[in-house]
Amino acid sequence: MNIAPAPAAPLRDLLRRHGVSDPNVTDAIERIPRVSFLPPEFVLNAQEDRTFALAPGHEFVAPTVLGYLVEALDVHAGSRVLEVGSGYGYGAAVLAVLGARPTTLAPDGETGRETLRRFNRLGLSIPVVSDGVVGLAEIPLFDRILIGVPTDVVPEGIERRLAIGGSLVAALHTHGPTAQIVRIERRSANEFVRTELATKPLVFRIGDLLVAMGAIPRETLERHAKQSTGRLGQTLFEHGLVKEPELYRALAQQARLRFSNAEEVLARMDHVLAAALPKTFVEARRMLPFQKQGTTVFIVTSQPDASPLDVLKATSTTDAEVYLVTPTDFRRLRTAIDLGLKASAPSDAVAGDDLLDRHPLDDAHLIELFEAILLEAIGERASDIHLERYGQRVRVRLRVDGDLRDVAHIVMSPHELAGVVNVLKVAADMDISERRLPQGGRFRRRAGENVFDLRVQTQPSLHGEHAVIRLLPQTMQPLTVEDLGFEPAVAQTYRRLLDSPAGLVLVVGPTGSGKSTTLYAALQVVAADTTRKVITVEDPIEYSMENVQQTQVHPDIGFAFADAMRSFVRQDPDVILVGEIRDAETAMEAIRASQTGHVVLTTLHSNDAVDAVQRLLDLGMHPNGIASELLAVIAQRLAKRICVNCREETTPDPEVLVELFPKGVPEGFRSWKGRGCEHCRGRGTLGRVAAVEFLRATPDVRRAISLRLPVDDLRDVAVASGMHSMRQSALELVRRGVIPLSELPSLLPVERMAEGQPTNDVRAVIDGGTP
Repeated sequence: MNIAPAPAAPLRDLLRRHGVSDPNVTDAIERIPRVSFLPPEFVLNAQEDRTFALAPGHEFVAPTVLGYLVEALDVHAGSRVLEVGSGYGYGAAVLAVLGARPTTLAPDGETGRETLRRFNRLGLSIPVVSDGVVGLAEIPLFDRILIGVPTDVVPEGIERRLAIGGSLVAALHTHGPTAQIVRIERRSANEFVRTELATKPLVFRIGDLLVAMGAIPRETLERHAKQSTGRLGQTLFEHGLVKEPELYRALAQQARLRFSNAEEVLARMDHVLAAALPKTFVEARRMLPFQKQGTTVFIVTSQPDASPLDVLKATSTTDAEVYLVTPTDFRRLRTAIDLGLKASAPSDAVAGDDLLDRHPLDDAHLIELFEAILLEAIGERASDIHLERYGQRVRVRLRVDGDLRDVAHIVMSPHELAGVVNVLKVAADMDISERRLPQGGRFRRRAGENVFDLRVQTQPSLHGEHAVIRLLPQTMQPLTVEDLGFEPAVAQTYRRLLDSPAGLVLVVGPTGSGKSTTLYAALQVVAADTTRKVITVEDPIEYSMENVQQTQVHPDIGFAFADAMRSFVRQDPDVILVGEIRDAETAMEAIRASQTGHVVLTTLHSNDAVDAVQRLLDLGMHPNGIASELLAVIAQRLAKRICVNCREETTPDPEVLVELFPKGVPEGFRSWKGRGCEHCRGRGTLGRVAAVEFLRATPDVRRAISLRLPVDDLRDVAVASGMHSMRQSALELVRRGVIPLSELPSLLPVERMAEGQPTNDVRAVIDGGTP
């Protein structure tokens, strides 16, 4: 069995709070990663041992409900137990940890095969019966039977698979937030005695659900629960402590609704049915019928407590299946319906002057089209929107997790693209009449409860103007140092640097690599120290932070980064954050500020940590000044994270292995990939994580910088001085199953794929070098 003891987690507290008192049961549940047994559509990109869900119509069970049942079952080591319907064998896995000999009953062959695959991944050897109760006929009777999923009736005849003296436990419910825990004992061949043991809750408080999902730490929840005067979930969301999908997934579990998203609903959307109800009705009740099968109507809503009765009457149906989506996704659906019912311009239409020269905000359709694109990007977690034209073809693409992806269901004519570009220009205060030169601007837009800073760039091309829009969310909370995913030694060193009395800390990497996120994590640490004053100058201010004096640059009125730095040093700060070193003047002011007793945190564009030093030299900084003030350089790049739901071990690519390990692959080297599932939409990856290079300015490194050694020699010195390389970080992420091996060529240049060895005698280079 490959299951190791789990560390103390919020799940244990949740089990105890809901009356599961047997420590053996709580330990067994904690040791089984719940995420390994969830259906794909209910898995979050969260900590493995904490994710769980409740929903009708799915054969799986929450850990708390399973805890009630297993405690009541009273299994002993060696007990033969039949487990029915807890979701791909979740209950059987827990029973195996308790020392029982479980068998799982699967409803069909496909589920049975998937259950076996999940057992194999955890090293569990548990028999699976895949042809229902009929398949049990040739199997000896059981000491115990666990009906794992809450149900309204015990499956007919299942109690006859009990041995004399055996017992069955189930959670029975019809509707509502509670279930009756019952035990059925077999006293003789035909005597069965049923006992009602207790009434237990199936619906939990929203805070408990969010903690168990790993969306928020228990201590953070309790702190905000004391301060909240309204709905706790909404308060947490408004403070940026939980994301909208996490909150609404938890609300769906609490209300026992199916959680869905705009893409899944649009794939089944009957546009005529959806448009049958008046707009005022849909907006007021936040309910939208999207499919009809016989007497059943399928409804999507953003209100967990919405009643479907009015929709049933309006659609002449008797039954409803209700799906919960986020308010953002509900708005996407409404916009998609409106656009789907409007005729677009002919595909061969050319943008004429009548459209280009009139005020675009007069055209509601163009604004609606832009809103649809924006909502699509928000729903897909996109960082950028690309609007492009190739002849008579318009292409809408979103950059998600670093890759550009086409949005096939948003179709625009060239005429409409020109109009949408004008909508952007007006909103971003750009010159609407200028179509021959590139332009840039920005504006803010609210989408539901989210506020985004949108940076717009237009570019003239052969067939007309293209546009790129970068989305910067303004309502998210910055990550902490612990949340960054750094290795423990690197995170500890990073924290220690922030206690320095003075010096320069650089975070470097390409655009969009998370440099600002890493700096904001540091700001939270220093801002928590009330004895220090913290000032920032940013462009733009990405997060609003308590106890930090934040300033926005305004180059148009003569207030750039360097101007702010000269002003800041006269305001008695202890820590200064400079959004970016873009020129020699800003670099000089940053070094001067560190020389006058300040800790300076800033970003710089360079390929790696050693190149950052060369970049400062190229900007005209004196090598002695850099050497004396530099504390550390953190270089980072983002790699695609393997989807935790469909992660599986894979055979490493031999070509990549040859590059990585030219002298031979280390014994026991393993790698993983994502198989592709509904949650990651078949891609196998979901989200990104930083691979980090950490260069500490040791005495040898400082001397090498002062001597202005060539970059390759400086890199040799850095490696010999203990630099944590990008290669080390990336390989560790591969070994832990966080990123696929295929990501390494995009993280590391060819010459650094293999473990580097100094090309010279490092000591001789330092001692014998010449400035």
